[in-house]
Amino acid sequence: MTAPAGARPAKPRPGWGLVAGLVGFAALTWWAGGARYGIGFSVAEMIDNARRARRIVSDFFNPDWNFAPATVAPFVETLQMAILAAVIGCGAALIVAFLASRLTTPNNPVYLVDKGGLNVLRALPDLLYALVFVAAFSIGPLGGILALIMFNVGVVAKLLSETVDGVDTGPVEAAQAAGAGRLQTVRTAVFPQVLPNYLAYSLYAFELNLRASTVIGYVGAGGIGQLVQTQVARFAYGRVTVIIVEIFVIVFVIESISIALRRRLV
Repeated sequence: MTAPAGARPAKPRPGWGLVAGLVGFAALTWWAGGARYGIGFSVAEMIDNARRARRIVSDFFNPDWNFAPATVAPFVETLQMAILAAVIGCGAALIVAFLASRLTTPNNPVYLVDKGGLNVLRALPDLLYALVFVAAFSIGPLGGILALIMFNVGVVAKLLSETVDGVDTGPVEAAQAAGAGRLQTVRTAVFPQVLPNYLAYSLYAFELNLRASTVIGYVGAGGIGQLVQTQVARFAYGRVTVIIVEIFVIVFVIESISIALRRRLV
């Protein structure tokens, strides 16, 4: 039966699925933030803490620029950590990536082991790696470099293996038809196709290292992050502001250069 001319169409009623979803969302929120079963989130407590935080916030807005010279050495150490981790990690990622591609690894057990290990490697955050290596090798940049290397291998190998899977198979088939072995085929037909992407991924990993090193240093893995942790422990928030401003400027400049280079490569 059609509606009479000029009649307004009936407004659709919300389905039971929508109602059930809203109820479930409300219940989940109550469970997560409730005082009995959750984290005990309280608006009144948040307001009270905000009032007590006024002094800290005011200290942040009074930077101690005389502290700037003391940050030079930690920033240089951070840059050194990022470079070393990128060089070693991206070099190792090149091998891992080719082993994690069906195109270059016909051996199924090797492919599955490499792919599974790569997934495990990527599942763990860089901060957890830093905690483990700092505990194993004591406080200092060595633990941070090792953590960044693991992080770089996971990121770059994942991106590069997907790029290898998507290469043009024409040159590969031509090399195989000419009698080239597997390693020679990879060297002459696969690697030249993925080289621009590999260099771009390596630059991206260096960017990530620069940002991550400021965080992992907070757990004792060297670099500028360790200096931040020290100043926060001393309640020297004016000095922390100086470090934050410097981090922002340095990361912005290096990322801008890296993005320009990556656009030329890819």
